[in-house]
Amino acid sequence: MVLAKQVPDTRNVGKDAMTPEGTVNRAALPAIFNPEDLNALEQALRLKEQNPGSTVGVLTMGPPRAGEIIRQGLFRGADTGWLLTDRLFAGADTLATSYALATAIKKIGDVDIVIGGRQAIDGDTAQVGPQVAQKLGLNQVTYAEEILKIENNIATIRRHIDGGVETVEVPLPCVITVNGSAAPCRPCNAKLVMKYKYAMCPLEVDMNSEFGNAEHSTKSMRNAELSKSRPYLTLNQWSVADVDGDPNQCGLSGSPTKVKTVQNIVFQAKESKTLTASDADVEGLIKELLEEKIIG
Repeated sequence: MVLAKQVPDTRNVGKDAMTPEGTVNRAALPAIFNPEDLNALEQALRLKEQNPGSTVGVLTMGPPRAGEIIRQGLFRGADTGWLLTDRLFAGADTLATSYALATAIKKIGDVDIVIGGRQAIDGDTAQVGPQVAQKLGLNQVTYAEEILKIENNIATIRRHIDGGVETVEVPLPCVITVNGSAAPCRPCNAKLVMKYKYAMCPLEVDMNSEFGNAEHSTKSMRNAELSKSRPYLTLNQWSVADVDGDPNQCGLSGSPTKVKTVQNIVFQAKESKTLTASDADVEGLIKELLEEKIIG
């Protein structure tokens, strides 16, 4: 199971990035596949190739448009996916998010390995993966760079940590979070894009038909017709009730932390100087840094 998130592109944060309630205004920012979750997806796909008969599922939580994350996973080789979408999920912090994901994983069942990115670029907390592990009562390995092998129900993992690299073993089932320094995810497969390009969640179809433009509405109608003969085009969509979740532990109700504001800060130097590689320039720079107590 790959935990993936559709995130706002925080490289382009503007004045409209936050709502009055202190949550991210996702409509004002381009939505992308969280980068480190793509690294996690690649590790999952490699495990699938190394272990014939295994399958990869993508689990994500968000508004209906987050179904695009599942499609991107299918385009690369995943087998299925689940979208947790419900107004009761909205505004979730890491505690509420991990609760929703863990509850869904329990409902899915028979999951040997849960893999996610180390952190999402819209929060940078690196808390969701470990919290999911705690809620599921599973062993966890963080800062993973490569899952080397799985033998006798034991996963051997290389971690990139402060001060170096270490190799650890962990019994299955387990939760693994992957660094951005891991192998990049493979590109979309052309045949799989053609197979799954019309795959949608039911709520996506409904919303596109009711509120979307002509292109989206046409796509939705086409999907509705195709899904009758191709059931795999209808993606799994679950609400709080579907996963037997407690509404008080979901979304804003289950979130003890709130984001006060988000700002885009651009650092600008008041002055600059150009130094050469001469001994005199290097010595002068070191003296200046020492005098300013920048180094010591």
